Amino acid sequence: MKRNRKSNMPGIEVEVTLDLPRRPAAEPVKPDSSPRTPRVTRLMALAVRYQAMVDAGELRDFADIARLGYVSRARITQIMNLSNLAPEIQEHLLFPTGFLPPERRLRPLAAEFGWDRQRRLWRDLILAARC
Repeated sequence: MKRNRKSNMPGIEVEVTLDLPRRPAAEPVKPDSSPRTPRVTRLMALAVRYQAMVDAGELRDFADIARLGYVSRARITQIMNLSNLAPEIQEHLLFPTGFLPPERRLRPLAAEFGWDRQRRLWRDLILAARC
């Protein structure tokens, strides 16, 4: 029997052997094995997700999103304005098949009220990028 050094109380020393199962070695991570998702696609997905959270009552408003994400309310507004784009444009952003303009170039489109006007501006933007 051993005595506890601090209190001079008798103590018990126990030795335990554990046979833990071994996990197989992790496969090495391949650097950049898949293409990176475009930034504007990630922002569009965030806008869709944030809008769903506000609609479901999980978050009160965009100011809550800004506080939780440590970004300004102005930046959250810019991101959320992507949800004002016509559904076809949102689809192109979420499932890209070619050139995608940066988010900054989409802000004037999102500010347009009519979806027909947005679609015309989108076509012009894509055609201008091809030239």
